[in-house]
Amino acid sequence: MPSLSARPYSRPLNLWVGLGIPLITAVVLILLELTSLDMDIAKLAYNPETGGFIGRHSYFLEDILHDRAKQAVILLSLCALAAFAGAFFVQRLKPWRRELGCLVLSMALSTSFVTPIKVVTSVQCPWSLTEFGGQETYSELLSPRPATDKPGRCWPGGHAATGFTLFALFFALRDRRPRMARAALVFAFSLGTIFSIGRMLQGAHFFSHNVWTAVFCWLICLGSYYAVLYRVPKKVAVSQPLVAEAGQA
Repeated sequence: MPSLSARPYSRPLNLWVGLGIPLITAVVLILLELTSLDMDIAKLAYNPETGGFIGRHSYFLEDILHDRAKQAVILLSLCALAAFAGAFFVQRLKPWRRELGCLVLSMALSTSFVTPIKVVTSVQCPWSLTEFGGQETYSELLSPRPATDKPGRCWPGGHAATGFTLFALFFALRDRRPRMARAALVFAFSLGTIFSIGRMLQGAHFFSHNVWTAVFCWLICLGSYYAVLYRVPKKVAVSQPLVAEAGQA
């Protein structure tokens, strides 16, 4: 177990995996725009007899899985911020100061990017579309938006980002506590997926919206980790360039 008295060197970082998988996923998502997959999945959660999505007025999905769960993640973020501030003064927290700083930075960036991109892209939510009882016209992500008085604010998925932002825990722990880091990765992916499914059942997002969010959050957390925490032994850093590191296990 690495000592907490000094920052450990980072475990090998496989950039072919860390960057390759999300980039391939992004390409697949773009290609899926040529299909009706998003619309087909959304129709599974839509009840034409009632004219609404099956989870649209669900107390559990809206009040518990959306509002309370979001508040819990915000509370976690505030705790991380308090711990980071305390790491400048509390002896037991000082060895973790950079990890806590990376955690705060990653979570802040992973949630704050959503709203500006929503405004720029103006993608409509499923519940606003004529296919699902709304008044707006569907358009693919990379297509021009039809004229409307109510631009959409549904890409990427905000609530999905609330879960996937916890990828930051994985990177904050990966060098000091690998086993806990893996558990944090599974937790973050599971929570983001649950949040995504909940909002899809309510008609708030298409499937691809949430997958895009996972890609963005992962890349942001990976970039923050690489900029703030990634540290290799000097002899490795000199003899092996970044591209060589990508081939390590």
